[in-house]
Amino acid sequence: MAGPPHIFSSRTPGELATDDPRPRNEDASSNREVHAAEVSYDAIYKEHFGFVWRNVRRLGVPVALADDAVQDVFIVVHRRLPTFEWRSSIRTWLFGILAHVARDYRRSQARQDTKAQALAAEGDPDAPATPAELADRSEAARILDGFVARIDEDKREVFVLVELEQMSVADIAEALGLNVNTAHARLRAARQQFEAAVARFRARERT
Repeated sequence: MAGPPHIFSSRTPGELATDDPRPRNEDASSNREVHAAEVSYDAIYKEHFGFVWRNVRRLGVPVALADDAVQDVFIVVHRRLPTFEWRSSIRTWLFGILAHVARDYRRSQARQDTKAQALAAEGDPDAPATPAELADRSEAARILDGFVARIDEDKREVFVLVELEQMSVADIAEALGLNVNTAHARLRAARQQFEAAVARFRARERT
């Protein structure tokens, strides 16, 4: 017995695809909408929540504001999902959104408390962690975050995705709207800044 027609299909059972009078470009647009509609927003949220949370923190959003920033990211995801064209991976698309949200939060924080933002940008590995940080992050992770915080903002995004999320430079360039050569240049500079921060930390540990 033939199964019921697909819920998104405009044809009755037995009709051939060639009978559909719609133009081919309209079919392509419809297929993209179907693909988006069939992806569960809840599934995306569950699978990628950790990716979004840790990277809004790595991109300079204070821990006290991280939950709000993550919520803002997923509000944008919910709104834009039906128009996502599947030309990149979900993770690449997500990072483009969260990078934009993180920038907005950093600017807002700087306006509210310039001194606090300056201290956060320094990312001193020897600074005491907050109670929340002590509860859910190891000392090694805290120190790593301190090193990453020393990298210039425009280079930090590329460094985080390549070195900590193992994404390709091409995908990163797409997510951030960069030329691939620019992304490579930022990665090289970020690695130099990271290595310099590590060297200073080791020298301090030896004294």
